[in-house]
Formats: sequence, structure tokens, C-alpha cells
Amino acid sequence: MLRVAVPNKGSLSDTASEMLSEAGYVGRRDPRALNVRDDRNGVEFFYLRPRDIATYVGSGALDVGITGRDLLLDSQSPAVEIASLDFGGSTFRFAGAPGRFTELSDLNGVRVATSYAGLVGDFLARHGVTAELVSLDGAVESAIQLGVADAVADVVSTGSTLRAQGLEIFGPVILDSTAVLISSTTAASDGVATLQRRLQGVLVARQFVLIDYDVPLRLLDEATKVTPGIESPTVSPLHDPEWVAVRSMVRRSDTNHVMDELYAVGARAILVSTIHAARI
Repeated sequence: MLRVAVPNKGSLSDTASEMLSEAGYVGRRDPRALNVRDDRNGVEFFYLRPRDIATYVGSGALDVGITGRDLLLDSQSPAVEIASLDFGGSTFRFAGAPGRFTELSDLNGVRVATSYAGLVGDFLARHGVTAELVSLDGAVESAIQLGVADAVADVVSTGSTLRAQGLEIFGPVILDSTAVLISSTTAASDGVATLQRRLQGVLVARQFVLIDYDVPLRLLDEATKVTPGIESPTVSPLHDPEWVAVRSMVRRSDTNHVMDELYAVGARAILVSTIHAARI
């Protein structure tokens, strides 16, 4: 059986479980369950702390897992990223007292507090900066006020949490992270390939919709420029030989703009349908 690690809690847990369910796999009914077998699909899921998943997968104890790119890099595990899953996004930045730091080299010889010592240490080493890393298990934004560190390296979304502590972001982005599918090897088995293909199908279904419309045959070329589809739109004849029906995939975020453009071209009976699953 393919052995898959799934986050058991935290910001990645719910979305990861939803994606696997949408991909046709059996999920756990009991939130306390540590593992679930899906015999029909030949998969066994293990629910683990997100920070531990890269270690389990990298050791070969489990075949694949879902975790954050930040956690993978911080673990320094030999596990490899095989696909981005496009959720759980986060950005890592440095911050310090306003005006004290302006560029990365200013961190030479100072204390930097972080919950991601491996990730931050590698970043500083690549840029030739030598700093003393102070490892904390969360709430690093308080480290400067409490005198534990001179600067921090932490996850930033809007920066409001850091600003509330009187801190200022500086220097380059350390990492743009997202949820990823990781493997113990770069050589994909049939089970891993199927899992990856199914998860990609879920991403496509979330990012695209189907749009159907009728358009005069003489305006078909102009209309299909608006909806070129993935490879090409589907065009079907109607009872009236001067009209055709068109079906195409468009990005969900562009839906209303596309409908407006089609109507302006001359298309009518414009309908949008949700995609529940896909293989591209």
C-alpha cells in the first residue's frame, strides 16, 4: 500500500483532507484516528504533526506526504518536493526595531530569533551572513522586546502582527512557501503518480469552470478568441444552421469578465458550470 502522511492539525490540515476527499480517497471519520486504510485505492494515510512529516518521508518510513515547503526546508530532510498544491501560502521575512536594520548584511554578529532555524540558517549562510540563531517555538515577535534577540525571522501576511510589536520588516524575502506534496524519492511509483494526478485534477477543478454559450456562426472566431480553452473549445452545431454551441474551460477568477466579453461579441445563453473533477 502507498503510505501517505497528512497533517493532523494546523493551517494545512483541513484543506489537505478536503483535497484528498475530493480526489476520491477515504478520509478519517474519527479526528483522533492516527491512520486510515483505503483498500480500494491501495493507500494508507497517517495523520502526523506537520513539522514531523518531512522527517518521516525523508527517512523512507512513509512514501509521500503533504506539508509546507517551509517545513520541508527547515527539516533538512532528504525528502523532495514533487508538486505544489497551491494552498497554505506564507511569506518569511526579517524584522527588527525601526531604523536599526536596512539590509541583510546588518544581521552580521546579531541575534536572530526564529521558529525555523534550519531554513533561516541556510538562507543566511547562502548570503554570507553570520548571525546567532535563537530557536523559539512560536511567538517570536516578542523576542526583541524581551531582550532575547535583536531581530526576528517569521511568517508575514499583512505585517500587522509585527507592526503591533513595534517592528519593521527589512531585507529580502526569505521564502515564499505553500503546501507541497513531497516524496522519499524522485522516482515516482504508479501509486504516487495516481495521487499526484488526482490532486492536480482537484486544483484544476478549483481554478477553472466550464462556460457554455450559443453564438452566430459568423461570430465564432471572435468568440473563441475570448474562450480559447485548454487546447481548443468544443463547437457543436445547433438546429439553426446559422448558430453554434460552444463549451470551453475558463479561469474561475475571470468568469464574469469573460461573460461580459462574450455578450458584447454577440453570444447568448451564456451558462457557467462548476467542475467537480478533472484530468488535464
